[in-house]
Amino acid sequence: MTISSLTAQFSADGAQLTIKPRGHFGFSIYEKFREAYQRGSRETHYVVDLADVASMDSSALGMLLVLRDQQGGDHARVEITHCSSEVRKILQIANFDRLFRIS
Repeated sequence: MTISSLTAQFSADGAQLTIKPRGHFGFSIYEKFREAYQRGSRETHYVVDLADVASMDSSALGMLLVLRDQQGGDHARVEITHCSSEVRKILQIANFDRLFRIS
């Protein structure tokens, strides 16, 4: 079993909030994820850094959608970065490349 955790940090100028889950990205970090993104505002650029994510499930997809919706839907400034090939495949199957900038 992979231990899940999450860190969140603002950039020096406060314009960007990087949320970085680790291990399994799933329901076990829902509260931490919600608390992290609520620290920002509609003007905040959100980066969800998945470099340390070993796996993710449908609840992670749901959390990303809630973040997008809370931050303005089509106008949200949410980017998903550093995806492994496995995670990128999950995001593409779910058509998240149409909803988020993925790099």
